Parts: sequence; structure tokens; C-alpha cells
Amino acid sequence: MANTFKALQAADRGGRFDTSVITRNTDELPDGDVLIKVHYSSLNYKDAMSASGNRSISKIYPHTPGIDVAGIVEESSADDWKAGDSVIVTGFDLGMNTSGGFGGYVRVPAGWIVRLPVGLTLRESMIYGTAGFTAALSVQAILKHGIKPADGLIAVSGATGGVGSVAISILDRIGYRVAAISSKESSHAFLRNIGASEIISRAEMEDASGKPMLKSRFAAAVDTVGGTVLTTILKSLSYGGIVTACGLVNGTDLPLTIFPFIIKGIHLAGIDSVNLPIEKRPHVWQSLAGEWKPKNLDRLITEVGLEELPVRIEQILKGQMTGRVIVNLWR
Repeated sequence: MANTFKALQAADRGGRFDTSVITRNTDELPDGDVLIKVHYSSLNYKDAMSASGNRSISKIYPHTPGIDVAGIVEESSADDWKAGDSVIVTGFDLGMNTSGGFGGYVRVPAGWIVRLPVGLTLRESMIYGTAGFTAALSVQAILKHGIKPADGLIAVSGATGGVGSVAISILDRIGYRVAAISSKESSHAFLRNIGASEIISRAEMEDASGKPMLKSRFAAAVDTVGGTVLTTILKSLSYGGIVTACGLVNGTDLPLTIFPFIIKGIHLAGIDSVNLPIEKRPHVWQSLAGEWKPKNLDRLITEVGLEELPVRIEQILKGQMTGRVIVNLWR
């Protein structure tokens, strides 16, 4: 028997895209092993691109975006999942070309699903969402590289965004000193509240000197923006440092020489959370539910319902969003 639910739909109106809240039913969802009732989702930049008609993200419209889901299994044909299980889905094709989390139900393959870990509520898991999961993978790479709190400052670019704000909170929680790189002077209080020890203007991190290397400043960094900011961070690493890279809003070019790599022995680690194999995901979520969990996750977020999403989508596209926006599907 089909269930009706509300969903945010992005539609092509003769080349002009708009979004509206509509009523759907579960019979309209794609084939899949598991039907999930969505309790919470979250807003990511990729969701905003999908909602505004970016066909490199979503090719078929009308479409329901939402690359993140936290909810309860309603029906399952897979042995691993039973009705009543609390689950998380992030990445893969969810919300891209598969109907996503900005609707009250999703149907997905069993191989996309992670069990909600002990210590985390459905709501808290979406305060993290894809952004927080990406931040966690970045922190994991820094720890695996052997960087310790005593080694020095950790830089985080795009600090007020989803990945940046969660990365700062996690790093602060586990004892690191963090330098938040941001162009938003109005957000300094927010950044200090979530754990930043220092705040550096983005303009300061866009070196135009042409020097192959700069004074050592950071033991490691989480870069979410790319371009000249990433280049400047790489030039500013201490010996043996590492930068994780997961974004490109500042640009895709990397204008630097090989010198920082062969003289300082630094590392550049690419971070992808979309296609990470499912067997590698539970451990990361367990860390987010346990020793990495910030003491007050709510300081990172604004909670909205579906009707408020279009305004938030415009904000994130214009770079005006601070922290995380989570979506209560039954609000």
C-alpha cells in the first residue's frame, strides 16, 4: 500500500528551474531493496546545485534532491535490514539521479545503508550529514599521517561552511589548535564558539608573491575551497605536513612548484565521500558518535522544514550560509 508524503521538487520550466513542495507517494519512487521513512536530511552545496538545474549533478527533472538521509526502515527485501532499523544514507547516487532526502520517503539499494551507531540520534547524524562525514574523513587522514596536537596549528579553509565548521569542531574536541580561514568578519564569534583558536582572513591566504615556498605556519590543514587558498596552504606547511582537499569553489587550478613536496616532504590527500566503499563507512560514523563528537552539536545548525528550504538554497548558492542546515521532514 502506497504512502503519501511531502517532497521538495525541482522542475524545469522551459529552461528556468524552480522548486516547490508537492505531495508524492511511495509508488513513484525508484526500485530498490529498502524503503526508508526519512526523519531528517541536511542541505549541502550539491543539493543546491541539483535544485537549481545543474545537469552535471542531476540529469532528469522533475527531481527531488537531498544527498543525505537519516530515518527508519519501513520495508526491506534485504536480509541485513529489517523494518524498524535506524539508518543513515549519504553519498552514492542518492539525491543526484535517485529521488533524495528532501522527501518523506526514499527507496535505495541495501548496499548504500549504514546502521545508526550507538551514541548518535537520527537528528545528530544529519547535523553531520555528507559535510560532516567529509570532515571526518579529512580528520582521519590527518591522524593517520601522524600529526599530533603538539605538532602545531591546523588550518581549516571555508571555515563557516558545512565541512569547515564540522572539521573545526572535531579537531577542537580531540585537542588540536585550529586556525579558521574565512572571509566573513561577521562570523568570528561563531567560529570561536565552535572551537577556532585563531581566525585568518582569506585574503591573507591568497599569496600572489610567486615564491615557491612560504614560511612554515601549519602542521596540517583541511582545505574545502581549492585554488590559490590551497596553493598558499601547501606552501605554508611545516616539514612533513599534510593537507586534505575536498572542494573547489575558489578554483580548480593549483599554481605551485614541486619544491614544497620534495624539500618539505609534504602530502596532499584528496577526500571523496560519495563513492567511499560501504565497508569503510561504519568506523567513521562510530568515531563521530564517540570520541570525535563535539559537546554541543546544536551550535552548528539551523533546523528548517521543507517550505523553508528554497530560501536556504539561495543562501548557500550565494555563499551566505553559516554552519549546517538540517531539514526536519515531518515538521
